[in-house]
Amino acid sequence: MLPEPNRLHRARDFSVAVRRGRRMGRSNLVVHALERDEQAIASTVRGPRFGLIVSKAVGPAVTRHRVARRLRHICSDVLGELPENTDVVIRALPGAASASSAELLVQLRSGMKKLGLLEAPKGPPS
Repeated sequence: MLPEPNRLHRARDFSVAVRRGRRMGRSNLVVHALERDEQAIASTVRGPRFGLIVSKAVGPAVTRHRVARRLRHICSDVLGELPENTDVVIRALPGAASASSAELLVQLRSGMKKLGLLEAPKGPPS
């Protein structure tokens, strides 16, 4: 599970990351990333922070919550590989509901690599 300090909560943080950050689209996800200013980092914020956007286009509530849980788990896997001052917002597209967790992980890593946050995309653990 993704630790509480590594989650985006405020709407302002989401909108800043989406509007000012860089984005990379994949077939089931859109990854938005923003490097926070050192002055903007509160003393309590350590490490990268993740936010999820899973709209009704993905499916009914049960499906949306399932997608969000899988994405939170995937984010916890890549948490230690990102720079500390990074905010990442992941927007799930309708195809995320039918994609496997392994596919979502590969797409997330690929998007982060294209944004220069990771060195190389890795597949699921063998």
